[in-house]
Amino acid sequence: MKNMLKVVEVLKPVVLMVVVQIANAWVNVLYKLAVNDGMSLRVVVAYRYIFATAFIAPLAYILERKTRTKMTCTILFQSFLCGLFGGALPQNLQMEALALTSVTFATAISNLVPAITFILSLSFGMERLNLRKAAGKAKIIGTLTGIGGAMLMTFYRGVQVNILSFHINLFNNNHNNHPKSHGSGSGSGGLFLLGALSSFSSNASYALWLIIQAKMSRAYPYPYSSTALMCVMGAILSVTFTFCLERDLSQWKLGWNVRLLTVAYAGIVVSGIMVAVISWCVRMRGPLFVSVFSPLMLVVVAFAGSTILDENLYLGSIMGSLLIVCGLYLVLWGKSKEMVKNQLVPSKSDKLEIVVKSQDSLKNNGGEEDRVTLTHMHHNNRTEKEGEQN
Repeated sequence: MKNMLKVVEVLKPVVLMVVVQIANAWVNVLYKLAVNDGMSLRVVVAYRYIFATAFIAPLAYILERKTRTKMTCTILFQSFLCGLFGGALPQNLQMEALALTSVTFATAISNLVPAITFILSLSFGMERLNLRKAAGKAKIIGTLTGIGGAMLMTFYRGVQVNILSFHINLFNNNHNNHPKSHGSGSGSGGLFLLGALSSFSSNASYALWLIIQAKMSRAYPYPYSSTALMCVMGAILSVTFTFCLERDLSQWKLGWNVRLLTVAYAGIVVSGIMVAVISWCVRMRGPLFVSVFSPLMLVVVAFAGSTILDENLYLGSIMGSLLIVCGLYLVLWGKSKEMVKNQLVPSKSDKLEIVVKSQDSLKNNGGEEDRVTLTHMHHNNRTEKEGEQN
């Protein structure tokens, strides 16, 4: 029974991150439906964080009001950075990429997040590049393999593969209102390059948020409260940005239609529940572990598109999916090896407390114990020599 509980505890972050990617993939499908209905994507982002704040703020107050520590200026500033780099900025840049390129292309470019996160983690000293060890090589090869598989899914089609016998086309009308999904882009070359730059900038911002979130999680280990703070900041920034650029007030009207479903799902499920799950996983396994699951979203989008959005599935999508899964397992294997090694090797700052009892101490201190604290350092020989001289 204990072994089973240990297995469940180890697999919990993996299962949760798979659920996160599936939820993020479905929100892309809803985005396409909302655009097809004529809704402004900037308004979608603003409503997304408004709904997320309304959902997660009361939950954070109820669940963490007794354990939550006092708010500091540092935590508040980190929350603002999370709301900027993990909320308003990447979401609006991603929406511009969706409008200027295609959903498939923007989703594929999002798989650069592991590489960007790995580079930023190296810069901040949160990850170590050790090519002499098998774990370090696995992380590098796995990240590159996953990104290569994502690119293969986008830029190589191959023959069409019919896996399922049914297709449901949810775009019944207004086909010209939503971006067309294809491999290389749409529109003029200049607009496509601008959209590609927007997509890359969005994922760079998201990778930076993972680093900031890891720092914030250590100082403020309350996932619901940190998520609520991020959503509040994201809502303020998104609403301000949208009101500056979107002057048509009719875009803010919601009814019992796909618009309400999109913003409610994006706000409550994706920006509320899923961000809290991501924060917990970052605190447990680190930012690189979270980012390597990003390619799974492209796999789900490819299969959902072929069955729900009446998009064709090609051999390149299947081959890319296999590469993504292989790369994912390589990175997870490397991370697991490093975690085991870090648990076995004692830290440099570990202290060993030795209790020394002597007759003099018993007489002079009334039975109290003389305690000597030794700190493990690299210069053990020097410490021993100094002890002998004294």
